[in-house]
Amino acid sequence: MTATAPASSHVVFTDEHEALRAAIRAFVEREIVPHVAEWEERTFPDSIVRRMGELGFLGLSVPEQYGGQGGDYFTNLVLAEEIARGGSGGFLMGLSVHTDMVMPPILEFGTEEQKQRWVRPGVAGEKIYSLGITEPDAGSDVASIKTRAVRHDGGWLINGSKTFITNGHRNDMIVLVTKTDPDSGHHGFTLFLVPMSTPGVTRQQKLRKMGMHASDTALLSFDDVWLDDSAVLGTVGKGFEHIMWELQAERLIGAAGCLAYGQYAFDKTLRYARERHTFGRPLGQHQAIRHKFAAMATRLAGARALIYQTARSYAAGEYPVREISMAKLLATQTAWEVADECVQIHGGAGYMDEYDVSRVLRDIRLYRIGAGADEIMLDVIGKSYGF
Repeated sequence: MTATAPASSHVVFTDEHEALRAAIRAFVEREIVPHVAEWEERTFPDSIVRRMGELGFLGLSVPEQYGGQGGDYFTNLVLAEEIARGGSGGFLMGLSVHTDMVMPPILEFGTEEQKQRWVRPGVAGEKIYSLGITEPDAGSDVASIKTRAVRHDGGWLINGSKTFITNGHRNDMIVLVTKTDPDSGHHGFTLFLVPMSTPGVTRQQKLRKMGMHASDTALLSFDDVWLDDSAVLGTVGKGFEHIMWELQAERLIGAAGCLAYGQYAFDKTLRYARERHTFGRPLGQHQAIRHKFAAMATRLAGARALIYQTARSYAAGEYPVREISMAKLLATQTAWEVADECVQIHGGAGYMDEYDVSRVLRDIRLYRIGAGADEIMLDVIGKSYGF
């Protein structure tokens, strides 16, 4: 048996991308892989983010004027895929929120002052960020958000709560989705850049999760948090449109990272099937197991091709919502199915924490919920056909 073709064999990647991939891979092997088990117990340290900033890995597609490398969108895919190879889904999640969910909307909608204040230190790894959408009573239904921001003393007074916030116990700032005009429907939302040191912001609870143990997840409250107009990100009343724009990039990079994490489980299991002997021969030489690998490799290759095809459109300035939704749906379901099959191939050993596939299975389940659950993706795709 041979492994599936590496992600780098696709035409979207140039020699420069491959050089970047090699550099990130060396970093991952040296500074992430040895610490994965420890991070599962304590979460990853802020120092690893600072280290990545020092190496220039946090702003690969960020313009040089804000401290970035000025690369193209595909550099983000390389980063997500290679971090996934490190085997820590929690670190991949926390990093992706910072690099691909928070800084892009600041670059797209922010003022020059906001970009200098937040993007530059974010790229350097000096500050870590979060995205605040989900609430106790509003998840996939973003329009049901209740966190309110009202005019007060020449600024804004914010009250509400957010839950399931990745990086919520380490973040320096959160991009907060609020409702500023409850009578204006989708036109009544506004985004705010909220420093976590602002009076009234409370990190209420560190949430315990099924997986993604290496990342911290918080319940946050906002009680009479006052901010001036300089904290508004984008246009007042356009927050829903801004966050929908953000979600497309989030879904696409999430699809790439999740699928690469599934590939990680596949590769680990392939080695196990070569080394493990049953009934006098390597496990992988049994037809039933061999067919499992064939089916997994086929699904992984198909999902990867869709991601790269969609990424080409996105990088060209298109807004392929249908294809992004398809890629996110297919990649996350495929990765979940692969991780589950990898546990099955390991047998009882796959249920043990000492084998990586058990962690991957726990971690990967979140991708079918976060950034738009499977059911939401199906609805978006269905509606795109006029239904």
